Amino acid sequence: MMRIFAMNRWLGWLCLALLSFALWLVVNAPMDYQQGNSVRILYIHVPSAKMALGIYLALTLFSIWYLWKKSETADILVEASAPVGAAFAAVTLASGSIWGKPMWGTWWVWDARLTSMLVLLILYMGLIAVRNGLDDPTKAARATAILAIMGAVDLPIIHFSVVWWRTLHQPPSFGQSTAGPAISGPLLPPLLWMSLAFLLLGAYMVLLKAREIQGRRTLERIETERNIHV
Repeated sequence: MMRIFAMNRWLGWLCLALLSFALWLVVNAPMDYQQGNSVRILYIHVPSAKMALGIYLALTLFSIWYLWKKSETADILVEASAPVGAAFAAVTLASGSIWGKPMWGTWWVWDARLTSMLVLLILYMGLIAVRNGLDDPTKAARATAILAIMGAVDLPIIHFSVVWWRTLHQPPSFGQSTAGPAISGPLLPPLLWMSLAFLLLGAYMVLLKAREIQGRRTLERIETERNIHV
């Protein structure tokens, strides 16, 4: 894991360069004929939503890895992923509300997509609360992993909600619609580049948090051993 941490600085610089380029594309993208400049909010909203789901999927796999192998690396990645995923879920809901007010005339509706995304944010917050609420690290790791796996049932509900139910939320921007991407033409490249930049940003933030967690646990072990020998 130390090798991965050593690469994190380069990942950060790559992420910064890619994010700068993607934002330049967003600024210079044309307005949508229906949404006007409000379409630029989707360049934040859509990648954030993809990352909120992607990080939870990774967190679920880390949880299975932990329960199977009792790997501390897996547990560190679970703990590091939760706050990062929660941040992306919060940005998704906030940017969606900002976009929804001029487009739908309301900040919020109990739509299937919106509600299931809110459940995902609550799941992330629940994982953080369980982790911090248990004093025994082993019990906290096991409880967090089990809750994460149980919560994964929300992922297909979010992903297919606009297909399974008639909702106010528009069809997928890309990657799911059988009729092709909802955002196309000159509006599509900025979205693809922002999605790639957010992917690197999410990986960078998780690794940065994982490094902090590993350092804290190492200090706690040193402190415990010192107290034993005093």
